[in-house]
Amino acid sequence: MEHKTSHDSETAAHGQQVITACALIHKNFDGVEKIFLPKRAGTKKFLPGVYEIPGGHIDYGEDLVEGLKREIKEEFEVDIAVGEPFASFTYTNDVKGSHSVEVIYFATFLSPIEDIKIHPDDHSEFGWFTEAELEKVMTENKRGDDPEIQALKRAFELMSGSSLNFG
Repeated sequence: MEHKTSHDSETAAHGQQVITACALIHKNFDGVEKIFLPKRAGTKKFLPGVYEIPGGHIDYGEDLVEGLKREIKEEFEVDIAVGEPFASFTYTNDVKGSHSVEVIYFATFLSPIEDIKIHPDDHSEFGWFTEAELEKVMTENKRGDDPEIQALKRAFELMSGSSLNFG
């Protein structure tokens, strides 16, 4: 599959509103729930070397879920099943000059996890993390009060206390 990105976190969008959809991809490993987090490439201008919830920008007129599936396919060459959205927040991207609205959905891989491909221009590595290991993904750019870290904590709370619906 050819890797393409029509726009990214570094393409100028001064004064624009950007919609981002992200997939909190989880899997049970021998009774232990873990989440998939890729690490942004060190060459990125926006949050280099930071673990993130995977996803990307939704094109004008594109359905959120279809756009999210497209982004995951472009970045990792695998397919996902998308469940319910469970968190949203906003942030400004000073590199891009934009204001983003991020919506996070529960998701699972449909493709075998062995098929995950990393594109070095996007990510340097990935890992599967338990709730107790979230400290490992926090950096000076992602503290405990960061909205994405808060969303990760909320995801684990929801996964431990409810059934998730996938479509």
